This record gives sequence, C-alpha cells and structure tokens, in this order.
Amino acid sequence: MSLRPLARGAWRRAAFRRRANLIPLVTTARRCLNTVPKCPEPTCDCADTPSMPWGQKIDKNANLNGLMPAYAQQVLICTGKNDWASRIEEDNSGDNLAADLKELIGRGGVYSDPFHNVSIVNVSFPSAISRRPEVQTTSVYLLPSFKYVPFLPRVSFDSVQALVKGYLLPEKLHPMNDGLSPIHKDRLLRKEAYQHMLYGVRDVEDVLVLICGHGQRDKRCGIYGPILQEEFERQLPRSGFDVLHGPALDESANAPQLSGTTSGEESPRTARVGQISHIGGHKYAGNVIVYLPPSLKDSAGNPHPLAGHGIWYGRIDPKHVEGVIKETILNGNIIADHFRGGINQKGDIIRL
Repeated sequence: MSLRPLARGAWRRAAFRRRANLIPLVTTARRCLNTVPKCPEPTCDCADTPSMPWGQKIDKNANLNGLMPAYAQQVLICTGKNDWASRIEEDNSGDNLAADLKELIGRGGVYSDPFHNVSIVNVSFPSAISRRPEVQTTSVYLLPSFKYVPFLPRVSFDSVQALVKGYLLPEKLHPMNDGLSPIHKDRLLRKEAYQHMLYGVRDVEDVLVLICGHGQRDKRCGIYGPILQEEFERQLPRSGFDVLHGPALDESANAPQLSGTTSGEESPRTARVGQISHIGGHKYAGNVIVYLPPSLKDSAGNPHPLAGHGIWYGRIDPKHVEGVIKETILNGNIIADHFRGGINQKGDIIRL
C-alpha cells in the first residue's frame, strides 16, 4: 500500500487545523541586531547596474523586511553549473537529487510535514571528488545547520533516505502534529542513527555568498547572477578573504592539499561565491543570501556578531557589493534597506 495518499490526507487535516487555530509554522525572532539604514557608497570602481528586459522592472519601492520564505533547513545541491530547468526537479529529465528529495519531503511525500519546510535549491558549486571516481556522487550543504555532506551516491536511494531521516526531519514535531498517530509521528522525526550512513560529513567553515542566477526561471536573475558573482569574487580578497573555487573536498590521489588544512598555521578566512536556483522574489533582483559560519571571527579575533546566521538581501546592485562585504561580512551589521529576512542556527526566522 502506498503511503503517499495517507501523507497527503494528513497534510490536509493539519493545514485545516492550522487555519482553525492560527498556530504559526515557524518561530519568528525580533531581536536586537546591529543595523545600518543603507548600504554605504562604494569607494572603488564596480560594474554598472545592468539593464532589465522590457516589461521586467525591479521593484525599488517595496519594504523588503519579511519578504523571505520561512524554512527550517535549506539544502544546497552542488551541480557544477549555473542554470537549470525552470523547475529544478525536471533537470536532466528528472534524474537529479532535487527530484529525489521532493519525492520524499515535498507535498504528498512520505515524510512531508507542512510545519517543517525544507527549501531545496541548486547551487553552482561542484560536488566533491571521491577516491572512487567511477561512482557518481552529489554533494550538499545543509543550512543553517552548517553541515557539508560530500558524498551522496547516485546509484542508491538509501543515501537520499539517510539524508532526509538523519539531517532534514525535525528533532521535535510542531504542536499541530499532535493529532497524528504515533507511527506517523515517529516517521516524521529525525533519527541520528541514519547520520552514520553518510561518509565524510563535516562542518562548514567558509562564508557562503549565494546569488540567484536562475535565468531559465526569470531573466532578471539570469542577468544579475553572473555580474554579482564576479563582483563578489573580485571584492572579497580585498577584505582579507580567500575565495575558494573547485570542490570543497578532493580525495583523488594527486589532489593538492585543501586550503586551511595545514597544521601549526592560522587558517585564513575563506569564502565561496555561487549562483543558486529560484528562491522567490524575482522582482527584487539581485537576490543574495550570505551564510556566516558559526566559527567565523571578526578582524579582532572575537566571535562574529552574525556567526551562525543566514542573511537575505534584495535589490543588490554591483555598487552595493563592497558595502555588503564591509557591513555584513566584516562588521556583522544588517543593511536595513536591503534586508529581506534572516535565519539563525535554531531555525528562528529573523525580522527587524
């Protein structure tokens, strides 16, 4: 018997209870954050603001605060390319990790939970290289838990199930799921035992700058994505960050030692800049998410004010890149004029 109709029915009943009782899906935090009202003017030359296609303007007037979809976890699937089918699960004729994950945790999936949203996004980062290159694998980043899963073999569905059960399901169910049967509750809860099925999982220590560049979904993002990526990669080294390219892990025999792995030396601050698929809000392009790892320190060696956070910005032009690096990545300030929302490691959604 298929579990999908049961899951779909449970989802509908839970959605009805939510409308009746008005219990929120996520915890929203309005906390004291260091903010600056506007992005500072650039002090160096930068790329020009790109022109948009006719009839596809950028909304320059909307208040962006809160215009961020709520999620408990975001999965970045490393694809090694910077554009995809409009619906990413249809890429490569449906043979892709996004489709597999949505089969399990999307609406109607066996592990679907309407009160625990998991955002599934493609990213242009390449996947890790295994010591067994004959086995095709895919890598993912899990945020804001800041975990990197380097090897998900594409020859077995077991690893996809292990990712969902070991890392993506909640540790505690939302109160609106109290009416579910015990076996259904148990199925929707995380099981740490499955984490041991995935090899090489490690903490993320790089700053991640993610830019929506999904041109097949919307031309505005397709135009902004590569321009902003180039600008961030040009500007970050000026602020003391090594911009890393290539796979985050390479186990091949002749691979050079990875940056930051030498002993007895202080590890440099590192960043990766990539383009991602649709995250909502085309009309607010350029859309940028900055994830700052929990281990990040400021220039004085103290814990960074936004360590462990993901910060969403909209309406980022090339002239704003220097300001985003200075205010948010270096100083830990949120730029209020561009702020769409944020998330911390607990999964609390941040509003100003």
